[in-house]
Amino acid sequence: MTVRVLIADDQQLIRAGFRLILGTEPDIEVAGEASTGAEAVSLALELRPDVVLMDIRMPDLDGIEATRRILAESTEPKPCVLILTTFDLDEYVYDALCAGASGFLLKDAPEHLLTSGIRTVGQGDALLSPSITRRLVAQFASTRAGRRPADRLDELTPRELEVLRCLATGLSNSEIADTLAVSETTVKTHVTRVLMKLGLRDRVQAVVYAYETGLISPGHHPSNSSHGQT
Repeated sequence: MTVRVLIADDQQLIRAGFRLILGTEPDIEVAGEASTGAEAVSLALELRPDVVLMDIRMPDLDGIEATRRILAESTEPKPCVLILTTFDLDEYVYDALCAGASGFLLKDAPEHLLTSGIRTVGQGDALLSPSITRRLVAQFASTRAGRRPADRLDELTPRELEVLRCLATGLSNSEIADTLAVSETTVKTHVTRVLMKLGLRDRVQAVVYAYETGLISPGHHPSNSSHGQT
C-alpha cells in the first residue's frame, strides 16, 4: 500500500529535503506541499493524503490550529498528522497532540526514522516513543490535570483502567502483557476497547486523556497487584 504524504513547512529547503528523501521510497508518495498553515488545511481537504507532515510553527495559522481544523473538517478516513519540531520538550507539541496529532518527529531525525514514522502513522498507529511520552507529560500534563471530565472512565472495566494506566506511562503492548501477566493478544483487545469506549483515535490520545482526567499523575508506575486477572 502506498502512503500519500502532504508536506507542510514554511521553509522551501526543508520541504525539498523531505521530498528528496521520500521520493526514494517505493511505498511513499508526496501528494503535495504547503508553505502556510491555511494552505495545509486547504490541501489536506483537497488532496486527502494519508499523512500530513506538519511543521508546528507555520505562518498565518500555526500547526496546532491547522491540525485541529484538518481533523475536524476532513471526511473519513481522516489523515494522520505527524508533527515536526526542532526540540522534543515543546509545550506546542503537547498542545498538538491534544488537538489530535498522532505523534511527532524531530526535524533532525535520521532519514530512516522519518520514513518509518510515516509508515507507522499511515497504518493508523501512534508515533510517540515511551521515553518521550513520559518526559513530555511530566513536563506539561501536571498543569492540565482535572481539565477534562473523568465520567467516561466509569465505562471501563477494572482491567481496562489498568491497561489505560499502562498506556499512559508509555508501555508497549508486550510490556503491558508482562506487567499484567496476560497475553499480548489480550492486551490488544483491551486497548481497542479502551479507545472505543472513550472515543479516542489512538494511543497518544489515550496518554493525554489519562493525565488530563487525573487518572494518573507524572511519576506513576503501573501496579503489579492485578496479576492473574483477565
